[in-house]
Amino acid sequence: MKKNKIFISGDEAVAHGTRLSRPHVIAAYPITPQTITVERLSEMVENGDMDCDYMHVESEHSALSAAMGASSVGARTFTATSSQGLLYMAEAMHYASGGRYPIVMMNANRSVALPWSIYGDQRDSLSLLDSGWIQVYVEDAQEALDMIIQAYKIAEHAKVLTPMMVNLDGFILTHTYEMVEIPEQEMVDKFLPKFETPNKMSFENPKNLAFSSQPDDNTEFKYQQNKAMLDSIEIIEKTDQDFGEQFGRYYQGMVEEIMCADADAVLVTLGSITGTVRVVAEQLRAKGLKVGVLKIRYMRPFPEKEIMALSKKIKAIGVIDKDISFGYEGTIYTNVNSALSKANASVFKKNFIGGLGGRDITKAEIEKMFMDLLEGIDSDKPATVEFFNLKVETND
Repeated sequence: MKKNKIFISGDEAVAHGTRLSRPHVIAAYPITPQTITVERLSEMVENGDMDCDYMHVESEHSALSAAMGASSVGARTFTATSSQGLLYMAEAMHYASGGRYPIVMMNANRSVALPWSIYGDQRDSLSLLDSGWIQVYVEDAQEALDMIIQAYKIAEHAKVLTPMMVNLDGFILTHTYEMVEIPEQEMVDKFLPKFETPNKMSFENPKNLAFSSQPDDNTEFKYQQNKAMLDSIEIIEKTDQDFGEQFGRYYQGMVEEIMCADADAVLVTLGSITGTVRVVAEQLRAKGLKVGVLKIRYMRPFPEKEIMALSKKIKAIGVIDKDISFGYEGTIYTNVNSALSKANASVFKKNFIGGLGGRDITKAEIEKMFMDLLEGIDSDKPATVEFFNLKVETND
């Protein structure tokens, strides 16, 4: 089979993945560094490459509201955002998840104000982990394209019916160009069935959507919502397996373990930083050091089972957070540490905070993280949270 590879950015890869998924409605509002995605989609609709209604709305809140309205009548929908735009959608995000509308949204991870910054960290999406959306984070442009296609199949599954956010690190992925394989439309059509949902307005089978509830029954709705999120784990694994069998690219489901089988120290990553950490880990392996990488792909649902299992094999674990929950620790670390506690894991732990506002995380810094973890094994050092590579004097 001839492979069609083209040189495109991560934003454009998302646009191609969306085109191949055949949405009925795209609700778009531009915001850096997501804008290229909705620009390319508008061009695809305009030149006839997509049979789709394209709505250029007046705000991010309107974009998600329009997507909900379209989904409520049985349309497959797409939208995209970033940073303050994602936060502007926060109210509507809870409506979308509570209404069980399987919208797919791309988020270009970008720092949030103040100070104002157009560059990338992951504080925007991680601050909305409790919004009821499935959240997946990708490492490169190919994974971005593939996960848009997978996202529709996962979100629209009858056991799930939950909106899904595909996260790309701003500029590092959105604006970096690389070779990306574009699947044939016929193959995607075979993989991704037409959208059918019982959760829609219908004259033949009328339903009450987006209603209020009383205290006596609200908990049951939230129980069902949580169950759907937990049920999505099985669907995520099956979808990724099916995708791998059909397209030859398998992403290992909830997490990817890299050189973890015999590792003493493991760094946990999220998003594009994984690529750099892979390189450093391989270099340290060549020197005889037993290090590995755990790439978390899904933050919701959270891969608790995989982290608990890993904790039985390793001696030290570090978490790189491009985020900080002010007054405490990194959000990824909080989630990882919870799983470690449930596993009664006796491991040395450290939380590395960096990359905020788009600052580079260098190979030298990553090597130092690995060395800190290896040195912490069998020590009495407590778990710590460290802002690395600070340029200013502190009073700590």
